[in-house]
Amino acid sequence: MDIASLYHVSSGAVREAVKQTGAMKNAEAAKEGQDIFSTMLHTAIDNIHTTNSYISDMENEELKLALGETKNTHDLSIAMQKASEALQYTVAVRDKFLDAYKEIMQMQI
Repeated sequence: MDIASLYHVSSGAVREAVKQTGAMKNAEAAKEGQDIFSTMLHTAIDNIHTTNSYISDMENEELKLALGETKNTHDLSIAMQKASEALQYTVAVRDKFLDAYKEIMQMQI
């Protein structure tokens, strides 16, 4: 539970804790402001690795079914859906990134 949701409690200790939490968040935000590009880049790379993992899992399930190692099409269906959703998400993020890049490049300085 986040202590910030306790604003309406009439305790001085709670109000002080909320103020400290707010100050800590502001300090963290300033620090994160410096590293926001790095954080976004690492998150994007992690998402790409996850997408690749789901696609690899799907291919493994396809091979298992083709080789007769499994007769469970349910696992293949789940793997295919995960890979599809992850790929759609990755493409959507890429498209938004490219749109933002194009908009930045068109800015007049």
